[in-house]
Amino acid sequence: MKTTFTTILTALVLAVGSINLTYAAAPAVANNQYVTVLTGVGAINKIEVHGNVELYISDGATDQVKVYNKYYAESALVQNQNGVLSISSYKAEKLVVWVTAYDLRSITAYDNAEVKSFGNISKIEFELKLHDNAIAHLNLNAFAADVTVNDKAKACLSGTVNDCTLKYNNIDNVDQKDLIAAHESKLETNRVIEKKATIDDLADL
Repeated sequence: MKTTFTTILTALVLAVGSINLTYAAAPAVANNQYVTVLTGVGAINKIEVHGNVELYISDGATDQVKVYNKYYAESALVQNQNGVLSISSYKAEKLVVWVTAYDLRSITAYDNAEVKSFGNISKIEFELKLHDNAIAHLNLNAFAADVTVNDKAKACLSGTVNDCTLKYNNIDNVDQKDLIAAHESKLETNRVIEKKATIDDLADL
């Protein structure tokens, strides 16, 4: 009986420990006294971010969006259509949003948007596209990751990826020293554009 009781107690301790590890604290954000929780957003498969937005993403069993300021009093947009969550704000103060999603597969960011992972982002396939001056700091645990860094955008990647495809305008804007990739392919998109221009010029001769 004593052995059985000890076994049960050990199992309970392990279970509680797992729960404590799973439910981490919210990411630290400035001026977070105003929080709007959007629970009926539906399934989120893709996120598109425009404007002056600071986006935190994390894995979770359910899909939820938290906006950390007076969301309804500002000229901001947060809406989900057919699995695509659109977030945009062009005010001087950043719109801070935390998205928890079960099956997030893609993020596209424009303008001055910032994307940060909160915890590991564990996916089978994940796509990241950065344009303009967007910035991303992501910790990935994925089988396949497709990353595109255009214009003056910057990406800081860490974690582990089996197959990593990286496309960029400037390799100096990509920090992947903490990313472990079993298989990796890189393509500098500027060179492709220059090569195509050369072929077109020859065709005109």
